[in-house]
Amino acid sequence: MDQVDAYLLRNAKSSFWGNKRVAITGHTGFKGGWLSIWLNTLGAKVFGLSLPPITTPFSLYEEANIAAFTKETIGDIQNYKTVQRFLDAAEPEIIFHMAAQPLVSIGYLQPLQTLQTNIMGTAHLLEATRFSDSVKVFVNVTSDKCYENAGSDKEFTEDDRLGGEDPYSCSKGCSELITHAYRESFYKEKNISLASVRAGNVIGGGDWSANRLVPDILQAMEIKQPALIKNPESIRPWQHVLDPLSGYLLLAERLYQDKSFANCWNFGPNEDAKSVGWIADQLTEHWGQDAHWRLTENAHFSEAKTLALDSSKSQSKLGWCPTWSSSEAIQKTVEWHKKWLEKSCAKQLCEEQIEFFMASSNCKLETRINQ
Repeated sequence: MDQVDAYLLRNAKSSFWGNKRVAITGHTGFKGGWLSIWLNTLGAKVFGLSLPPITTPFSLYEEANIAAFTKETIGDIQNYKTVQRFLDAAEPEIIFHMAAQPLVSIGYLQPLQTLQTNIMGTAHLLEATRFSDSVKVFVNVTSDKCYENAGSDKEFTEDDRLGGEDPYSCSKGCSELITHAYRESFYKEKNISLASVRAGNVIGGGDWSANRLVPDILQAMEIKQPALIKNPESIRPWQHVLDPLSGYLLLAERLYQDKSFANCWNFGPNEDAKSVGWIADQLTEHWGQDAHWRLTENAHFSEAKTLALDSSKSQSKLGWCPTWSSSEAIQKTVEWHKKWLEKSCAKQLCEEQIEFFMASSNCKLETRINQ
């Protein structure tokens, strides 16, 4: 991509997203931060509702100064009045619901908070939205862990049974059920298209979450210590954060015009799911400098050994497909993190990777330059 192309992409205002009022719950988190930056590059007006960032001492929200280009409310979705006031002030046309307790391990330690946030928080937003006159699209971001997982090697499709044997997974299955109930009971009679989306294990620069494989390995390599891996044989659908986000954006565009897309969608990688050990090997190889990992027995919580998604529905009906392989996703993650360590601007690093992703993606987002 030459400098002219990069300039045009950087300054393009999407013919669809330009000046759209978009609300993101969880904009202070890793995934919500990347989506906020992407929507800002597309010319959308971004409104955020979230608790303060939970990662310390760093967060993408603070490193990329996301507050500078969002109109935000720092508050808890467990408080219905907070949610109601946020929607009344923002008057969004499109909602991406990402606010959640996002970790399986914390679900075991704080089950009630996990259930209250992920179930009742979602219900609060759905309930407040049904009285909105501005909202046309609602995308509820749940998880690939919403499925009942019996430990087989099958790839889950959107029609598979929901479940979850731990509090986090259970909460995401419940969030899906609540979404379905509100769509059938209330939203079909309103001009609101409501869908849910389920992605794999996302990675990318700017993630400092505790007890997550990639952030833990990167932090160990920073200080030249071996990364400690507890379940190297576990299989997960790893993908760069921009791949599912491109699917969410594409789905929102479709939902805005056609309510027949108002159902549930998988956005997983287009290759075999990879093991934890494979990811660790790739990370240490891309990092270099004699980086390595070793096995630890310090595993306190039970997780499914194998998890994989079938995204053929999204590919055939939406025209979405993954852009970066697992290896490329790791390369981009390490590249981002090393440049950040060298004091590069976090927001600029995100924007540059978004530019490159958009230039190489087959996902047909409405990104034409306004004439």
